Amino acid sequence: MSGSAADRRTRVTVLVALAANLVIAAAKTVGGLISGSPALLSEAAHSVADSLNEIFLLAALRRSRLPADARHPFGYGKERFFWALLAAVGIFVMGGCFSFYQGLSALRGGDHESRSGYVAGLVVLGVALLAESTSLARALYQARGEKGRALDPALRTVLAEDGTAVVGVSLAIVGMSLHLATGSVVWEAAASLGIGMLLVYVAFRLGRDARDQLIGESVDPELRRELVGFLMSQNEIDHVAELLTMRLGMDSVLVAARIDLAPGIDSERVEEVSMRIRKAMCDRWPQADQVFLDITNAPPGTGP
Repeated sequence: MSGSAADRRTRVTVLVALAANLVIAAAKTVGGLISGSPALLSEAAHSVADSLNEIFLLAALRRSRLPADARHPFGYGKERFFWALLAAVGIFVMGGCFSFYQGLSALRGGDHESRSGYVAGLVVLGVALLAESTSLARALYQARGEKGRALDPALRTVLAEDGTAVVGVSLAIVGMSLHLATGSVVWEAAASLGIGMLLVYVAFRLGRDARDQLIGESVDPELRRELVGFLMSQNEIDHVAELLTMRLGMDSVLVAARIDLAPGIDSERVEEVSMRIRKAMCDRWPQADQVFLDITNAPPGTGP
């Protein structure tokens, strides 16, 4: 699948998630304010954070396809990783921290929380669970269709958000139901704290992945072995002294290799051999669009 086609599919997936989260966030907020449910308010904050993150992801999809220029000669592919990092921060601050606050506030308030409007709140959560599950199914369907291709940070974030949302809504439903059944707010406070811990963990994982990509992460070991094997299979190459790789974006990889040429190659052929190998690598791996070969030990030429 081409990068532009995959981007269109990812954009649709993000828009589906954004539409679902905007509706759900409004419903959860109204239901939470009416019922005073800390678990429902925690889930409302979660949906607001997810909605903001989807806007970040749409910006990432647009900006990452900007062409290379003098200031950014390798293009803007890493924009995806930057906006994914902002999304992780949004999940942590707006979702995780607020959920912890709601849970602790409920515990301090004791059993005096009002339970009026909880039936309506549970109905809102039931609808939210259905909507989140639909969005998650869409993201999973796309992820399965992109096997063999590095998972887009935007798609990975939507998968994490929707998966977390399904679990979070389920926790909120259990907490509110037990609160209704037992009269103890502890169950709902525990649900809010559980949602908070879940969001903090997901934010940490997403943030760590985005950080690694921004710092400069190499390609996966299998692709690296393939690149080394290809270079060693060339008759003109005697030894691959070093191979460095870095992902510059979804469809862009930098490859830099220090190689020793086989004995007997005259100096006039060095440039020709280098160009042929670079072209062959780009043809075989289109994502390797930045290939640099450093010939460190070419034997002296026989020509003048």
